[in-house]
Amino acid sequence: MSGLLTDPEQRAQEPRHPGFVLGLDVGSSVIRCHVYDRAARVCGSSVQKVENLYPQIGWVEIDPDVLWIQFVAVIKEAVKAAGIQMNQIVGLGISTQRATFITWNKKTGNHFHNFISWQDLRAVELVKSWNNSLLMKIFHSSCRVLHFFTRSKRLFTASLFTFTTQQTSLRLVWILQNLTEVQKAVEEENCCFGTIDTWLLYKLTKGSVYATDFSNASTTGLFDPYKMCWSGMITSLISIPLSLLPPVRDTSHNFGSVDEEIFGVPIPIVALVADQQSAMFGECCFQTGDVKLTMGTGTFLDINTGNSLQQTTGGFYPLIGWKIGQEVVCLAESNAGDTGTAIKWAQQLDLFTDAAETEKMAKSLEDSEGVCFVPSFSGLQAPLNDPWACASFMGLKPSTSKYHLVRAILESIAFRNKQLYEMMKKEIHIPVRKIRADGGVCKNGFVMQMTSDLINENIDRPADIDMSCLGAASLAGLAVGFWTDKEELKKLRQSEVVFKPQKKCQEYEMSLENWAKAVKRSMNCEISVHIFCPFAN
Repeated sequence: MSGLLTDPEQRAQEPRHPGFVLGLDVGSSVIRCHVYDRAARVCGSSVQKVENLYPQIGWVEIDPDVLWIQFVAVIKEAVKAAGIQMNQIVGLGISTQRATFITWNKKTGNHFHNFISWQDLRAVELVKSWNNSLLMKIFHSSCRVLHFFTRSKRLFTASLFTFTTQQTSLRLVWILQNLTEVQKAVEEENCCFGTIDTWLLYKLTKGSVYATDFSNASTTGLFDPYKMCWSGMITSLISIPLSLLPPVRDTSHNFGSVDEEIFGVPIPIVALVADQQSAMFGECCFQTGDVKLTMGTGTFLDINTGNSLQQTTGGFYPLIGWKIGQEVVCLAESNAGDTGTAIKWAQQLDLFTDAAETEKMAKSLEDSEGVCFVPSFSGLQAPLNDPWACASFMGLKPSTSKYHLVRAILESIAFRNKQLYEMMKKEIHIPVRKIRADGGVCKNGFVMQMTSDLINENIDRPADIDMSCLGAASLAGLAVGFWTDKEELKKLRQSEVVFKPQKKCQEYEMSLENWAKAVKRSMNCEISVHIFCPFAN
């Protein structure tokens, strides 16, 4: 599955099957396109870096015009690298970073502003004021009372609902409050809203299709997963008109075809999926209790909860994994915001040249010599939930070297993994069947082994770690009959290595205690949110 077939003569010797599927992933760091054959092998690829913009401290944006040019380019380059023609592509699946959104003019198609990234902190004060507001207290109290009498899971979930900066909801409110052009367009019913998937679909079809899917909708903070529709309760609470939100379709669905002018042929668009849900699908985590650990820009821990939505008090929240026809698969997810971000930051400080060096650097030491790193450039998410926590090193000494700093950064990723996993085990009462990892950071054997030790579980790393691409392609392939069913996909998946516990968790006890103290000292540093952005120019 992970073999890259770049030699046309080699491919000519392979059994010829008509058609290929494209899997695209528009992530926070890169846009990636893979061309897959029926054996789920990558036949051609292309990658381009996503350029995030930082117009003000704490703001994170993406230029939509640049993103569109890159999106079209990676498709053309991947197809060319595969040595095939566009008319051999039988289906296109698109995975996208979640909760990053844009608004545009319905009549002209022109956007009103750049994409506002899920990492953006401009709404942090709105989040704080709303969560502390009298209206939210009344809302929570009302839901608790109603839940007491009805025992409704939906009302229980509503009673725990809080806004976060990572949700689309209050960043959209910020746009509506601050951009008069958008306000006016909304009043005139001339405004379209969309996450990246919706906007790409709109662009690919030259404005003829306007939609999102259930997986993307469920991550916005504006969707009711129990009723499987946009939440009138939340939208009315924060004054967002329901008419602004796009229709919601199945994840694996015939969304239409790419306009012929773009690639010369009308390629079917048959899957839209949010990146974490796509990775879950690509990992073949199809059964209740299957767990996926993605370590990319951030860390995302997801567990398949079957057709049951699971809400916890600690920070796991319910999502729609995917909807295919009558099948609806639910997930519970929690995340840590800064994983690959921390490694990239350290690289920019010249602590190492290539991220691949960090594993060897960390393993060259017995320990970090008491140095602790708190990975909190965008605050600390569950179970601490402190958007004002600051990133920091503690325990520095004259003897501290860059090797100690690097090891401390990698250790912090494993410690956060342990926090998330322990919270999941405590609050999601579903036995874990298997754990599979993906994302760029899972290539780091030190982080993987330490995580396995800390949680005392086997962790399977696949041969192909680009799971968001594979998941999107898999969903597209199922939609057009390229692959028959999930059982066929399971047989095609290949493991590279299974990390098994080698040390007892107790051996990390002192390091873990020191790190926990460092985290506490880094919390509630409210000013840090407003004065620091790790990659601002």
